[in-house]
Amino acid sequence: MNKIDRDSYTLLLSQNPCDLFTYFDVDKMHGLNYSDCQANVNTCDNSYIAGLCNFVPKKSGEYNTNDARFVFINILRCTDSLSTFALIMHELLHQSFALHNYDVNKEEEIITWAENESHEVYKIITQTYGGNK
Repeated sequence: MNKIDRDSYTLLLSQNPCDLFTYFDVDKMHGLNYSDCQANVNTCDNSYIAGLCNFVPKKSGEYNTNDARFVFINILRCTDSLSTFALIMHELLHQSFALHNYDVNKEEEIITWAENESHEVYKIITQTYGGNK
């Protein structure tokens, strides 16, 4: 698992979504569980988790809205530039909504933050895992 601290969240990158559970040392989080993750075949076309944005879970698997946040990207699902950027943008829109307190009146700010941050994360992924992503 690659961990990169960003301003408002921790970026987690791995080719195996089950690494999320071991990284946080939990069996359950946000309606997902480790045993289902292990039972699911993780391929470039299908996986238990392609991406996830949420609060950092506690050991119990619970969290509260004051907890730190994370964004996970399953690198195995980053098969080309378009799918990689779309996955990143999808997850960072979730993060941007949270940063802007889900205020849809800040629509332009929400989208612009997600777009700008997506460019930065895309650069991180392509520099770390290769330019064909």
